[in-house]
Amino acid sequence: MIDFFMNDFINHPGIILILGGIAMMFMPGNMRRITTFALPLLALAGFLSYPDDLILTINAFGYTLDPIRIDGLSWIFTLIFIIASFLAAVYSLHSSNKAEQSTIAIYAGSAIGAVLAGDLLTLFIFWEISALSSTVIVWLGGSNQSKQAGMRYLLIHITSGLLLLLGSILHYQQTESILFNAMTIDTLSGLLIFLAFGIKCAFPLMHNWLQDAYPHASPVGTVALSAFTTKLAVYCLARAYAGTESLIWIGAIMTAFPIFFAVLENDLRKVLSYSLNNQLGFMVVGVGIGTELALNGTAAHAFSHILYKALLFMSMGAVLHRVGTVNASELGGLYKSMPWTTVFCIIGAMSISAFPLFSGFISKGIILYAVAEEGHWIIWLVLLFASAGVLDHSGIKVPFFSFFAHDQNHKCKEAPLNMLLAMGMTAAACILIGVFPNVLYQWLPHEMDFHPYTFDHIITQLQLLFFAALAFVVLFRNGWYPPEIKSINLDFDWFYRKPLNNLVGAMTMGFGSLLTGVQNFKQSSLKTITTFALQAHGPKSSIARGASVGNMVVWVAVLLSACLVFYYF
Repeated sequence: MIDFFMNDFINHPGIILILGGIAMMFMPGNMRRITTFALPLLALAGFLSYPDDLILTINAFGYTLDPIRIDGLSWIFTLIFIIASFLAAVYSLHSSNKAEQSTIAIYAGSAIGAVLAGDLLTLFIFWEISALSSTVIVWLGGSNQSKQAGMRYLLIHITSGLLLLLGSILHYQQTESILFNAMTIDTLSGLLIFLAFGIKCAFPLMHNWLQDAYPHASPVGTVALSAFTTKLAVYCLARAYAGTESLIWIGAIMTAFPIFFAVLENDLRKVLSYSLNNQLGFMVVGVGIGTELALNGTAAHAFSHILYKALLFMSMGAVLHRVGTVNASELGGLYKSMPWTTVFCIIGAMSISAFPLFSGFISKGIILYAVAEEGHWIIWLVLLFASAGVLDHSGIKVPFFSFFAHDQNHKCKEAPLNMLLAMGMTAAACILIGVFPNVLYQWLPHEMDFHPYTFDHIITQLQLLFFAALAFVVLFRNGWYPPEIKSINLDFDWFYRKPLNNLVGAMTMGFGSLLTGVQNFKQSSLKTITTFALQAHGPKSSIARGASVGNMVVWVAVLLSACLVFYYF
C-alpha cells in the first residue's frame, strides 16, 4: 500500500512540475533550458502511466482525502494543461529569466494538482500555490505597473482562497466530508465556494484583475497566465456546479460586455484579455446548462481556447519582444518584417472566430447546439452576437492593426526561432483538431453524437462571420470605427482603484490622526504629572528645603506628644 501510494505521487504530473520548477532555480542556463523543455514531457509520461479512472484515497489528520482523482473531466483538463506547459516552455527557451521559467513550471504544476484534487483540502493547497506563483509571474514583468498590478492581483486571489477555505470548513461542519463533489449555492458553504471559483473565473464585476494583470507580465509570462488560472476555475465550476441555472445568465453576460471594451482598447494584449473573458462566458454557459453535451462543449472549448488564445498571446508577445509595444496606435505594416508571426496570428484569429476547419468552430458549436437543444433561445441569440463580436475585436482588430493597418515602417527581425516553433506547433494543433474534430472528441468526458460539419452549421457560421466582417469594413472605411488612440478605458476596477482607494486613504489618515492625538495627550499628561511631582517633591520643593535646629526640636516634640496621646487612648 505504501509503495502504491509513493508510486502514484512520484508520477503525479503536478508534483513533477513543482519539484522540477524548484530545482530549476539552482541550475545553470543550459541545464535549466533542457529541464524547462523536459519537465512537461516527464509530467505527461507520469500522467499517462495512471489508469483512466484512478482514485487515490488516504486518511490523514483524521480526514479522508482523495489527492488524486482521474475521470473523464479531470483527464482532459490535465492533458491540455500539460500541453500548455510544454508550449510555454518552448516559447520561453530564448529567455534568460531563471525565476520566470522556474515559477511558470510551479504555476503549471499547481494548476494540474488542483485539477487532480478529489478533496477540498488538496484543492485549497494547490489553489494557493497557483495564486502565489502566478502573482510572482506578474511581478516578474519588471515594471512599476507590474508590481502594482501584481499586488492587486494577489489581494484578489487571496480573497478567493479565503472564501474557498471558509466555505470548505463550513461544508465539513455540515457534511463531515471534504470530498470535492457536486455542490449547491443554496447553502452558505456552497455559495462561498461558488464565489471563490467565480473570482478566479473572472465573473462580471470580479473580472478586472485579468485585464489589469495579464498585460503587465512579460511576453512569456502572459502566455502562461492565459492558460491556467481561469480554466482551472471553469473546471471547478464544471465539477461542483454543473446545471446551476444562474451560471447560464452569468456566462451570457460574460460573453457580451467585454466586446465593447475590447473594441475601444488600444493595448492589444488588453484586447486579448477582454476576449479571454468573452470566451470564458461560453464555457460558463455550458456549465450552467449542465447536460452531458454541454459539459462536453465546455471541456472542448476550454481545450481549443487554451491553444488559440496562447497562440494569439504568443504572436503579440513576439511583437512586443521585437518592437517594444503592442499599442494598436503604434503598430502596422509588420507583415513585412515578421511574416511568420503574421501567419500564426491570423490562424489564431480564425480559430477564435470559429471559422470552419479551425479549432473554435468544432468546440463552440457544441455549446451553441446544447443551448438550443434546451430551448434557451435568448441565451442562444446573445451567444451569436458575442460570436460576431469576437470576430470584430480578436479575429480582425488584433491581426489587422498589428500587421497591416497603419504602416509605421518598423524595421525589426522576425521572432526568435523558439517563439516561431512554439507558435507553429500551436497553430498546427488549432488546424488539426479543426479539420479532424474526433481527435479531440474522443477525449471528452461523455460520449456524444455531434457532427460539427453539417450544412446548417457551416452556412450559419459563415453568414455570421461574413456579415460581422462586412460591418467592420463599413465602420472602418467610413471612419466610424473607434480610432486607435492612447487612452484609458474605465471599467469596474475604477471603483476600487479610485473611490475605494481614496476611502482607505482617508481612513488611514484619520486613524493616523487619532493615534497622533492619543500620543500627544499621553505625552502632555505625562509632562503635567512630572511637573507636579517635581514641584511637590523635587530638589526645590518645600519638603527639600533646609530647616533650623529650633524648628526641628519643636516638630520632634509635637510628634512625641502625638505618639503619647495615641498610645494612651
